[in-house]
Amino acid sequence: MANPRILVVEDDPDGQSVMSYVLNYMETSVDIATTAEEACHFLFDEEQIYNAVVIDLVLPGMNGWQLLDMIQHNPRTAPYPCIAITGYHTSQIKEQAIRVGFVTYITKPIHAPSLAETLATIIS
Repeated sequence: MANPRILVVEDDPDGQSVMSYVLNYMETSVDIATTAEEACHFLFDEEQIYNAVVIDLVLPGMNGWQLLDMIQHNPRTAPYPCIAITGYHTSQIKEQAIRVGFVTYITKPIHAPSLAETLATIIS
């Protein structure tokens, strides 16, 4: 896909760095939002289109679950594949994430090669 663009919604600076590194390596444009509220400015900008959105489930203010719900209920953003990331992994959270509409689920600490492979599959 030519010039893919991904929005990463991650409040942890280390997580932001890993995601940026992997996406830059993949020659993918990346926007970073540190809160769901900031992500809304990117998502609902009529001129911006994303190939995927990576969302940390635990964010200050609005959480990743609520952001996914907003994305799904907006006709322009509903088609965006959303990927959940979290450091609070349980099999129940993973099942719930997939059930509510995340296309996949990634646990922290992020394993860069696995992340790259997952993202390449989703945006291709």
